[in-house]
Amino acid sequence: MTYQLYIGDRTYSSWSMRGWLMFHAFDIPVNTVMAGLYDGTLIQDLAAVAPARQVPAMVTPDGAMVYDTLAMAETLADAHPGLWPSDPALRGLARSITAEMHAGFGALRTDCAMNLEHAWAGFVPSDAVQADIARIEHLWATAFDASGSNTWLFGDYSLADVFYAPIAARFAGHGIALSDPAQAYVDRHLAHPLFRQWRAMGLTKSYDPRPYRLGLQETPWPGPARLPAKAVDHGPSENDTCPNSGKAVSHFLEVDGRVFGYCNPFCRDKTVADPGAWPKFMALYQS
Repeated sequence: MTYQLYIGDRTYSSWSMRGWLMFHAFDIPVNTVMAGLYDGTLIQDLAAVAPARQVPAMVTPDGAMVYDTLAMAETLADAHPGLWPSDPALRGLARSITAEMHAGFGALRTDCAMNLEHAWAGFVPSDAVQADIARIEHLWATAFDASGSNTWLFGDYSLADVFYAPIAARFAGHGIALSDPAQAYVDRHLAHPLFRQWRAMGLTKSYDPRPYRLGLQETPWPGPARLPAKAVDHGPSENDTCPNSGKAVSHFLEVDGRVFGYCNPFCRDKTVADPGAWPKFMALYQS
């Protein structure tokens, strides 16, 4: 019962982030296929899921192809109960604000492209972007009021939170001033282990030229502080087998003067990018 999920570059593809989160946040088995969104190979990489022309797209266990994140979300919700709030009124509201996010906020999308590499200093929102920000804050406040939650929009993490995770990233990356409850919700996304893992995996790839330049000063990403890990050429490492795969180690990282081993460069580099995002590494580090 494993799905196939086609995604694009993690650092910049907000739609791909939605697709990935809707599987991993609910422990739905999935194999991930990377498509070259910024490498010029997107169409050929998506040939197996035609007529899809953009990421994400998925193939269900019975072979059905589904593309567009809203269609994917509803298809998964049909097969896996619990992705939306259980209360009918809250479920209707969750679907409504999710659909509005999926279809709207064009000014914010245009001016505040998702970029998980770093943040920008000195960004000044246009009036149209400010209107989008105000509407999003209103929708979030409405959800919190209706659900009585002070964590996720409807209490437990739901598909509504999946769809607003990239909005949180856009706000954080552009230093958008928000009300205290809205900022707390953004911070909750940035600290979420899956958000951090997605970002860390994206940071394993570099771009030249990098997309979405603004001509502003780059500042550090505002999420949780990371352990100061770095890749190193040699062991020996404290562990003989990779904490993720159980295979023999061949690539190494150092943190606090201690060396740990991994089975391949991607496994090592995503951990270097944000060690605290990976529970298996942290268990090893803290042992």
